[in-house]
Amino acid sequence: MTYNTTTNSIPEWKLSGDWFDVCKCSIPCPCEFAQTPTYGNCDGVLAYHIKKGNYGQKTFDGLNVLAMGYFKGNIAGGFMAEFAKLLGEVKGMDYAPIKFDIAEDLSYWSAEIPGKVLAKAEALSGPTTPPGKRVQTINPPGSEVGPGAAGAVATWGKAVADEVDAMGFKWERKGRSSKHIPFEWSGP
Repeated sequence: MTYNTTTNSIPEWKLSGDWFDVCKCSIPCPCEFAQTPTYGNCDGVLAYHIKKGNYGQKTFDGLNVLAMGYFKGNIAGGFMAEFAKLLGEVKGMDYAPIKFDIAEDLSYWSAEIPGKVLAKAEALSGPTTPPGKRVQTINPPGSEVGPGAAGAVATWGKAVADEVDAMGFKWERKGRSSKHIPFEWSGP
C-alpha cells in the first residue's frame, strides 16, 4: 500500500509492546545514558514484540522483529527521525518464525530464530534488591525506543546468551549488557 501525501492521507497507526537488546557493552550499557559504547563501537541484537498494533485497518498484534546492528561512536540524539540516517548498509532481510518470551515479572526476556539468533537475558539483582523487584532506570536519556520513551522504565539485565550467525553477523558471548523497555509509538 503506497500513499502519496499530496493526495492521500497516511492512515493513523499505533504500535505498543516490548523492546529489548543484548549487546557487547559492559553493564550498564552506556548508550542508554547517551554515551559512547564501552569499546567505542557496539554490535548486538534488538528485539521488538508488538503486543498491539495497527496501521489503518491492518493489525500487527503479535508481530515480532529482530535486528542485528553495528555502529561506531556515540549515536545519541532523536530516535525514529534519525534512525534512517544510521542505516549505512542493510545486509539483508528475511522472514522467519521468531520465538519471543518475556516474563510477566520481567525476571527474564528472550528471542530466538532457531539456528540463527539467540538473545536471552535475566534481570539484574543484587544483595540490596528486594525480592521480586528489578534494577530499573526511569526516563532513560538515550532510549532506543525513542519518542515513546517519555516516562519509560528501563529494566536492566545480563545476557545469558547472545549468539548470532545471520546476515553477515557472527558472534557468541554472554555476560554482557541487556535492557528491556516497553514502547508506544503512533502517528501521523
